[in-house]
Amino acid sequence: MHQDLTIQKLRHPLKFRLLQVSRVQRLAGRMLRITLKGEDLAGFISASFDDHIKLFFPAAGESQPAIPTVGESGITFPASQAKPAMRDYTPRRYDAAAGELDIDFVVHDGGVASDWAAQAQVGHYLGIGGPRGSRVVPTGFDWHWLIGDETALPAIARRLEELPADSVGTALILVDDETARLPLSRPAGVEIVWRHRDQQQNLLQAVAQMALPAGAGYVWAAGESGEMRALHKHLQQLGIDKDRMRVAGYWKSGDVGAHETIGE
Repeated sequence: MHQDLTIQKLRHPLKFRLLQVSRVQRLAGRMLRITLKGEDLAGFISASFDDHIKLFFPAAGESQPAIPTVGESGITFPASQAKPAMRDYTPRRYDAAAGELDIDFVVHDGGVASDWAAQAQVGHYLGIGGPRGSRVVPTGFDWHWLIGDETALPAIARRLEELPADSVGTALILVDDETARLPLSRPAGVEIVWRHRDQQQNLLQAVAQMALPAGAGYVWAAGESGEMRALHKHLQQLGIDKDRMRVAGYWKSGDVGAHETIGE
C-alpha cells in the first residue's frame, strides 16, 4: 500500500436544479430507480460515493417544486409557492455525456419521497440541490467493509463499482428477503454477504461474527439510526479508529426524514 490514505474534504459551488424524469425502472424488492434529465444538470459534480443531494418535491396540487435561489441573504424560496418537502439522497450514477442522473428510492408506506417515487412518470419534475461537498475516501486501503440496508445500497453499489479491481473486503447488506437482492458489480476480492429481515437477521449480529482483517482498513456503514449507533459502539470496541470509519443514520424508525452522522 503506497498511496496517501488521507480523506479529502471538498466543497462544491451550491447550485439548485429543476429536472425531469426520463426513465423509471423497478429494481429488486422495494427499490425503484428514477433517471433525471434536464439542461440544469450541466456541470453537476459528485466526487464521492456517499455524497448527499437535497431533493425538492412538488407540493400537493403542483406539478413543479419551488426551487430556491442563492443570494447575498442566503438561500431563499419563491414567496409565490409553498416551501417544498425536502429529503437527502445519494446520487447513484451521473453520466455527464448522456446528461443523466440516477437516484434509487426505497418504496415504503408513508413518506414524501417514497410516495413521489411510487407514482413518478416520465416528464414529472423534481428539484435537486448540491452536493455541497464530498468526503473522498481513498481506495488504496488494505481492506474495505461496506455495511448497510436498502437505504445504503446506492452508496455501497457505487463504491463497489469505483474500487480498484484488486480491492479486498466485505459488503454486508440487510434487505427484506432473498427477492430483494440486487445484482452488484464488485472487485473479485470483495465478498457480498446478504442478510434478510424475514429470517430475523440484523447487521450488528452479522458484523459481530466477522474477524477484523490485518492492515489498514476502512469501514463505511449506514442504515437505521438506532442500529447504526449500536454498530458504531461495536466498531469502537474492535479498536477501529474514528478516522477509519464513517457511520451514518440514513433513517430513524418513526421519523422518515431523519439523517445523522454518528460518532463525529
